[in-house]
Amino acid sequence: MTFSAQLREMTAPTWDAAVGHRFVDEIWRGGVDTDVLTTYLVQDHQFVDAFLALMGAAVASADRADARVVHARQLGIVAGPENDFFARALDTLDVPLADRTEPELLQPTSDFIELMDDARRSADYPSCLAVLLVAEWLYLEWATRPEETPPDEPLQAEWITLHSGRAFAGWVEFLRTEFDRVCADLEPTHRDRVQELFVRAVDLELAFFDAAYT
Repeated sequence: MTFSAQLREMTAPTWDAAVGHRFVDEIWRGGVDTDVLTTYLVQDHQFVDAFLALMGAAVASADRADARVVHARQLGIVAGPENDFFARALDTLDVPLADRTEPELLQPTSDFIELMDDARRSADYPSCLAVLLVAEWLYLEWATRPEETPPDEPLQAEWITLHSGRAFAGWVEFLRTEFDRVCADLEPTHRDRVQELFVRAVDLELAFFDAAYT
């Protein structure tokens, strides 16, 4: 079993609770309450800068040129279409400027930004991959329901689309392959540190969904 599969199995109760969260069920119906959706998107928007910086650290710390190219291309997607989505969504929801630039951060938001910053500052490729992998893989899982049709509500449908499909699945597969490759020969203490980051990221993903309803 690969290291990524081992960690996915280890975190299964928390991971599955996030993938099957009330928020996910509601977004697939297009039925997330406006206040909940606003809270969720305002908070998620605060991740963009830290996430871009983490992706940049992955570009810088990758040990292969071909991997750098893949990371850099995906960074452009986050800085482009995904960032544009936030601008349009927050306009549609009439979110004031102050809540876009300096909202009060919920605890899971603050903790996840700190986690991303820790991985970035480490300049350690496996550590960067651990956090990126959870963030992208878990979202791919909840946004992939082949038996269901995305809702008619445009914002919620687009958020699903941004985290699903062949291109996004290919990106997640690349992250898994890279993660398993670079973690294969890590020293035990280094491997434990990477595992801690992965587990912490999963915990925070679930906490983030929960926080949208507080």
